[in-house]
Amino acid sequence: MLRPRLLVFFFASQRAVLTFVLSGAPSPPILRPMSTAATKPAAPPAKGASAVTPAPKRFFTANEVREHCSEDDCWVSANGKVLNLSELVRRYRGVLAQPIVRVAGTDISHWFDTQTKDLKRCVDPSTGLQTYAQPFGRFIHVPTLRPDSSMDPSYELPWWRDAKFIIGELTKRSRRIRLVNTLTGHDALLEVCSEETLNEILNRYLAINGHAGSYTWKRHDDHPRVLDMSKTLEENGILDESDEFEALGLPADFYIPAIHLYFNDDLTVG
Repeated sequence: MLRPRLLVFFFASQRAVLTFVLSGAPSPPILRPMSTAATKPAAPPAKGASAVTPAPKRFFTANEVREHCSEDDCWVSANGKVLNLSELVRRYRGVLAQPIVRVAGTDISHWFDTQTKDLKRCVDPSTGLQTYAQPFGRFIHVPTLRPDSSMDPSYELPWWRDAKFIIGELTKRSRRIRLVNTLTGHDALLEVCSEETLNEILNRYLAINGHAGSYTWKRHDDHPRVLDMSKTLEENGILDESDEFEALGLPADFYIPAIHLYFNDDLTVG
């Protein structure tokens, strides 16, 4: 006589369990919801993976800076740093703010001396006195050459020397990467900073997939492997070949590397 055996089949996508008993005559299958209490905890995150709470960005692309180009949302980049001047512009809203609003969303490194990292200086033609170069007219915190009631003596440092306005660094090079979700089939194309670790790229991906931290990231090439989330793309062996493509007369995005994401849900019964 055949001893009864309980066979359990798991369907991860439906989170249900199909059970049936085999005896002398098979019983019809019975479908019932699977209790989450019966499952083991989800598999641990990939090596070096961070929590799913987005961390502050360390690096920004030029395109990200370009998005903040208004009087109410004013970013600039200068000397490799990204500055959020929105609060400054709101405080000094008016004529002195307009030269800064005019360059919002752009890089203004050319305003600065490459050696001193201070604003470039010039000689005022009407007075013969040395002053800061002002491409679009006098702006916030630039001193006047003559006594002027519009001067604000309340600040300790001019905005271009005040670290409180710095929110991160401008990437030296941005690149594109594809993230392929093997559970849903979704293929996301992201522009990322070459200096970012995969954990930081994961934080960008959270805007697309709120459960991004529940996946193992793998690379399928000549040497398939689980990627180290604490390292950059290049440190993980995913090189940026856009320069080589352009040298051959091909578009820079002729080939965009892909990372495959595997959901870590472990539905094994304990």
